[in-house]
Parts: sequence; structure tokens; C-alpha cells
Amino acid sequence: MEHDMENDVSGGGLLANKMLWVIVGAALFFIVAFLVPTPDSMVELVEKQGFGQRMIDWHVATDMADAAWKMKLTLAMIPMAIVYFATEALPIGLVGILMPIFAYFFGLLPTKEIGRTFSGDAPLFLLGVLAMGVTVIDVGLHKRLATWILGWTKGFALPIIVLCVSMSVIGAFISAHAMAAFMAPVMAAVYMGAVAANSKEGTIQHDPQLAKLLLLSLCFALNVGGVGSPAAGGRNVIMMGFWADYNIPMSFGRWMMYGLPLSPVLGLAVAIYMMFIFRKVQTRDLTPGLAAIKEETQRMGPMSYGEKVALGMMLLILLLWIFGGHGLGLGGPALLALLIPVLFKISDWKKILGGISWDAWFMYCGALTLGALLKESGAAVWLAHIFLDAMAKCGVGSGLGLWIGMSGFSGLVTNFMSDAGTTALLGPIVIPMGIMTGTVGEPWAIGLATAFSTSFAHFLIVGTPNNAIVYGLGVYPDSGERMISPFDFVKYGFALWAICLAITWVLGFMVVFNVIGFPEGITETARAVLEANSQ
Repeated sequence: MEHDMENDVSGGGLLANKMLWVIVGAALFFIVAFLVPTPDSMVELVEKQGFGQRMIDWHVATDMADAAWKMKLTLAMIPMAIVYFATEALPIGLVGILMPIFAYFFGLLPTKEIGRTFSGDAPLFLLGVLAMGVTVIDVGLHKRLATWILGWTKGFALPIIVLCVSMSVIGAFISAHAMAAFMAPVMAAVYMGAVAANSKEGTIQHDPQLAKLLLLSLCFALNVGGVGSPAAGGRNVIMMGFWADYNIPMSFGRWMMYGLPLSPVLGLAVAIYMMFIFRKVQTRDLTPGLAAIKEETQRMGPMSYGEKVALGMMLLILLLWIFGGHGLGLGGPALLALLIPVLFKISDWKKILGGISWDAWFMYCGALTLGALLKESGAAVWLAHIFLDAMAKCGVGSGLGLWIGMSGFSGLVTNFMSDAGTTALLGPIVIPMGIMTGTVGEPWAIGLATAFSTSFAHFLIVGTPNNAIVYGLGVYPDSGERMISPFDFVKYGFALWAICLAITWVLGFMVVFNVIGFPEGITETARAVLEANSQ
């Protein structure tokens, strides 16, 4: 079938010069790693906080100066990776592979530890989710999902609003990653029906802007749902664990009182922002696409054997994620998406392997390695101290100013590290800081401010599995070409990241915190634990 669509998702001109950006990325790494002097503060940090001694014990550093240099080298990988991810100067999977390659050849971690950073529960989880998406498309279940969720909507704005608000609320309670896998093919199907109805003489006239609107709206809406409840992700549970360590545990319901009011508002903000940004979309009516899917679903008749097995597999995996406990993790249940379709003969093994976006998988594994390097070298702690010192000098070391500052910093860091890793890193730093300010509501307030913003990993494809999943599964049904590019996350996600932070500051910190309030005595109880631990 003939079609008319964009071939270069990153645009022409300067961005199209791949070799130039390869050189720019390499030059940035070289300048930071080898030409910029190692700051004395890095040497002091690795010495005082034990990072240097640990690296010496691991035989990856000879002395404190060498350990500090390797911290700086790890930081030098960040601008290089940003350039390569944003411009696609190298395939994103290859950029992911660069992370362990640099770790091996520069001796940034022990060799056995490097391998562990590139594997583990999270990569297996993403592998299973991508495989699940392939099976859902193969059996046609994604069309029924579209009918169930969006089939009653019409026009252009209403389907977008319903999509964003529903995904932001659903993403607060069940796996947003799973919803991304289920719904990305749905958005592709809705898109295809809409442009087909708008095309003439049997020639598909593609509307790339509509494709980006649908997929990125889905992705960003699922991201922001993470503030709604502890069930939204591990980072929320991690923060609750830190509070429990100070004898001030927060209940599931209490978290929802602070976070759930934000989810639909953030979802609506995503819808309005995306429709404004893509206001020049050519295809202004999604009704034909939704109607076509409804009609096709009706022609399919009752659910087929393959659909029933796929739906049962999805529900089983979802239940195991919710009730399976820490023993199963996320990867264990997700791997059933590779086994069940083949075992029950609803999909072919080679078709599953061929449909998985290995580019997205390798990219995400590399992001995990970079996150581990930032944590283990002390680079992430160094950045945190630099930021906190700057806040103190600006006179925003407590209360609203502290909450805004920390949410902005955690929202920035989570685009480079996993949300759980960001919370695990910053929680032990910010909670004592909040307690020492003596502000009413601490350290619950600073903990919520930090955890909430880790849901806003909008502007780098490596920021969350949601981004990688939607990128990996978002392909034009007729050609198999990518509907979005890594640069689209930078181009459209950064402004939305700032908007989500602003909404959280105003609605969350200034309104919800004040209306709901905080229990009396939590700051005093936490202070007593802090003082007892320091003796």
C-alpha cells in the first residue's frame, strides 16, 4: 500500500548530520573526563562518605584522587548520552551498550558488578512487557481494548481528554508499564482508522503529527499517574519505608489523600498541552478510527481462543505483580508473556522475538548501568550536595522553598535514573534535612515532594519504561516504521515536565497540603529517632 509519511523523525538540516553529533558527543565526554580538572569537592566526598575506600577495596581505584576522577568520568557520560539519545546519532540500543562498555574499559566497577547492572529484574520485566504487546497485537485483542475504553467517545478533543484522564487515574493503581504495552497498539489502531478515513483513492496519507499526539499523550498520562497512590510504583513504597524507619509510617489511604487529587488534574493538563502543541494536526476527527475499530471488533464476533488466552495472561501477570510480593519481583511474572503464548499456541516464538523492540530493550539496560554508576561512584550524591548547597545560599532551605527545590531536582534526576533509584538515593538525604528544619509536616512533606516528581520522566526516553515501551511498540501498522523518535521526548516532554512540576507546586504543596494537613507530632517523633541514631 502506498503511503506518504516522514522518513526522518529527527528532522532535516543540522540534526540530520549524524557524524557531526557523534563527534560532538564524543568531544563533550573527552572535555569533561580529561580536560576539566577534578573538583576538590569530589575528592572530599569520596573520602568522607566511603565511596573512595570502597572503590579501592574493589580494586577499581588506586587512591582517593583516582576514585574522584572516575566519578567525574561517570558524569562525563551524561552529556554524551543526552546528545546521542536526542539526535539518534547512534542507534539508541547501541548508546545503551556504550554504558557497560565504558564501565568495563575504564574500570568503573568490578566486572561482575557491571554485568549485574545490565541485567536483573528490571530488564527482564521490560522484555516480558514488550513481548506481551506483540502477542496482544498478534491476536487482535488491542482492538477490543480500544472499544472498551474509548469506543463511546467521538470527535477529536473528547477522546484525547478521556484517554489522558483515564490513564492517569488507572496508572495510579495498576502497572503503568503494562497499560503502556496494552494501549500503544490501541493508539496505533485508532490512528490508522482515522487517517484511512481521511485518505482518498485508497492511498494512505499519513499524519505523523497525529501519531505523535496519540502516543505521547498516552505515555505522558501514564507517567503522571504515579503520584496517585503507593501502588503506582516502587519509588512510593521506598519512600514509605523511609518514613517507617523514623516511626512515622504513612498509610495507603493517607498517601491517596495527598496524591490522588493531583492525578486527574495532571492528566487533563497533559491532554490540553498536547492538543495545543499539536493544534495543526491535519486529521481532526478520531471518530472514524474509533468507529472502524468498533466495527472490526463486531465482525470478529465473540472473543477467539487466542484473545481469551491473551486476556487471561494479562490478568494473571497483573495479579502476580500486585500480590506476588518481593519474591516474584516484576520480571518473574512478566516473563510469562514469553512462555504462555507459545505454550498455548496463540503466537509463534519467532514472531514474538521478531516483534520485540531490541533497540528499546538495550537502551533501557544501558540506562540502568548509567544509574548504577552514578550511585556507586558517588556522582549522584555529589550532584545532590551541590544542589542543596545552592538552595541554602538562596535562602530556600525549609518549607515551600525546600519542597519546590527538591521536587525540581528529583524530577530532573529521574530522567537519568530510575524513579525508584532516584527516591532511594535522595530519600536518606532529604528526610533528615526536612526533620531538622522543624517545619510542620516534615518529613512527610519533603518525602512526598521528592517522590511525586519522580513520576515526571517526560523528556528523556531512558527516564521510565513507559517511554521505552511506547517507543518500542509505536509503529505504523502498514509499514512498521517508528511513529515517534527519541528526540520527540526532548522536544515535547521538557515543557510538559515544567508544567507538571508547576501544577504539583501550586495544587499539591500550596492547596492539598494545607487542606489535608499533617498529623501533629510527626516531626517531633522523627526528630527523636534522628537524635537517637546520631548518638
